[in-house]
Amino acid sequence: MTRPVLLITGLVVLAATWLGPLPSLAPQYFSAHMTMHMAVVAVAAPLIALGMSGGRTDPTHRYPALFSPIPASVVELLIVWGWHAPALHHAARTSSGGLVVEQGMFLVSGLLVWLAAFGSEARRSGHRAGAGVVALLLTSMHMTLLGALLSLAPRALYGHGVPGGPSPLDEQHLGGAIMLGVGGVAYLAGGLWLSVRLLNSRELRGPGGEAA
Repeated sequence: MTRPVLLITGLVVLAATWLGPLPSLAPQYFSAHMTMHMAVVAVAAPLIALGMSGGRTDPTHRYPALFSPIPASVVELLIVWGWHAPALHHAARTSSGGLVVEQGMFLVSGLLVWLAAFGSEARRSGHRAGAGVVALLLTSMHMTLLGALLSLAPRALYGHGVPGGPSPLDEQHLGGAIMLGVGGVAYLAGGLWLSVRLLNSRELRGPGGEAA
């Protein structure tokens, strides 16, 4: 797929996530809220980042210091875990303003990590590409850990629900499974793909760093 197709696809996913039925379902259903989260950071963000990478809109060449892979991964960890703390999560589930801030921070942090890993600066520098692999794998690990905690917790951390619908605990378990199946896998796949690309580029260059 070409960069414009990837970029447009990512923007379509983002629009469907934010303008579709999910925002109206998210206050009652944790699984809908988690689907929004994963659609933004694990589907739309990588597609948009890959669509921007190497093009005129790629910011990593102009501002490389802002797209250091490991710090970007730490920023996303703090944002993701912070918004899943009960108080902030409640604000995002019960306030349209809270939801907008949360989703905006998810998008920015997701783009930060994916651009740091796949942007033009990472392509030019083997060191940055290697750090990108570590960043994506670290993100996969903390997404997997949080998903496991949510899906295996013996009690509901969030009290939102709908009368006659699934219990908050069942919704929490389902949301955790969505994070495991989408978030953990997407970042793991990205890290493995980047690893293969990095190894192939080194093989082509040869042991002395010159093209073979």
